[in-house]
Amino acid sequence: MVEGVSEEHEAAAWRVLKEARVEIDTIDAQIVDLLAARFAVVERVLELKKEAGLPALLQDRVDDVVARVRERAVSSDAPPELVEALWRFLIQWTIEYEEARLG
Repeated sequence: MVEGVSEEHEAAAWRVLKEARVEIDTIDAQIVDLLAARFAVVERVLELKKEAGLPALLQDRVDDVVARVRERAVSSDAPPELVEALWRFLIQWTIEYEEARLG
């Protein structure tokens, strides 16, 4: 028990925490599902790039995507620095994946 906090208050806090964790787990599952859907599109794009002889890295596209998700983060009250960092990682991973398959 936390000093200065009643048992009832602490028990209530643990119940709310448990509920929040369930919400986070649900959101995490949705994020994974969306990443799977995004990856399916990446596979299609990879085939198009192979056929057209395009490189994995198209810097203009990277710049556009980062700017767009950063704007979305701001308008959605998500931390733009976090969103940008996540997307830069996601994009870099995707580029490396494509490069390995493009040869």
